[in-house]
Amino acid sequence: MKKIVVIEPGYLDYAEEAEVLNLFDPQFTVLPIGTPKTEILNVVKDADAIMVREAIVDAEIIDAASKCKVVVRYGVGVDNIDLNHAKSKGIYVANVPDYGSEDVAEHAISLLVAATRRVVTRDRDVHNGKWGIGQAEPIPRMGGKVLGVVGFGRIARCFAEKASGLGFRSTLVFDPALTLEQAEEAGVTKVDLDTLVQEADFISLHAPLNEHTRHMINANLIGKMKPMAVLVNTSRGGLVDELALFDALKENRIHAAGIDVFETEPVPLENPLLTLNNAICTDHTAWFTEESVVELQHKGAKEVLRVFEGSEPTSWVNP
Repeated sequence: MKKIVVIEPGYLDYAEEAEVLNLFDPQFTVLPIGTPKTEILNVVKDADAIMVREAIVDAEIIDAASKCKVVVRYGVGVDNIDLNHAKSKGIYVANVPDYGSEDVAEHAISLLVAATRRVVTRDRDVHNGKWGIGQAEPIPRMGGKVLGVVGFGRIARCFAEKASGLGFRSTLVFDPALTLEQAEEAGVTKVDLDTLVQEADFISLHAPLNEHTRHMINANLIGKMKPMAVLVNTSRGGLVDELALFDALKENRIHAAGIDVFETEPVPLENPLLTLNNAICTDHTAWFTEESVVELQHKGAKEVLRVFEGSEPTSWVNP
């Protein structure tokens, strides 16, 4: 029998994981959002594996989990897990990088179009009896403009491919790991970040969050964006200085933003971005479709299975 502790879950059940791990008679202990840390520390003491979405797995939790062999992140980013401390304790950390690219890309495009076309406020206005708003609320054309993409991993490439159907004149990409040859092959132009924010009409963020990318979109760069620029973030909230973005949106120095991720999640109701008509906000849901959640749970469980069987995880992030 193996004990798997799931911290801060977001799933209706764990039948998919149970089926994958059936040979090890898995016993799941599911800790809901808001579980006190003292309880988490007690529950993980005899855990053979930890699976987690957005909750923080810090050194204290890792120290308490003395039997744990692997921590699996349901998703791509692993900034919520102390990778080095886990390594020092001989604990594998794995993620699921190859799921949901289509889903996140589709959500990013949905936010891009909805924010640009003022879909949410127009819907509200019509429901409230308003009509013929027209030039009172300017809307920029998307076709023939410049798209900017920050980061160019799986999701970003899928996003750029889908977005190409909207008729952008060109696509600029900032990603230090992208070579000129790769950019040419993908039909995009590699640029530095300063150039991208100045020249792009629409900007979508797809970079990981780390010490180099935190607040990479700051007041200085936002100040260089075009007056009708639209910013979309489906990656990590910490990439953006939220206060600087709020100021720019409130003062109409940029057109709009579509935001699926926040620096603090769940997003506090007092977050000023929630007060703006030109900010569309969703609940870190870009990853979700009926198909993606099954894929995510299955692939996450497979990483646990590999470790239980004595192998290394396929997506080992703290070697």
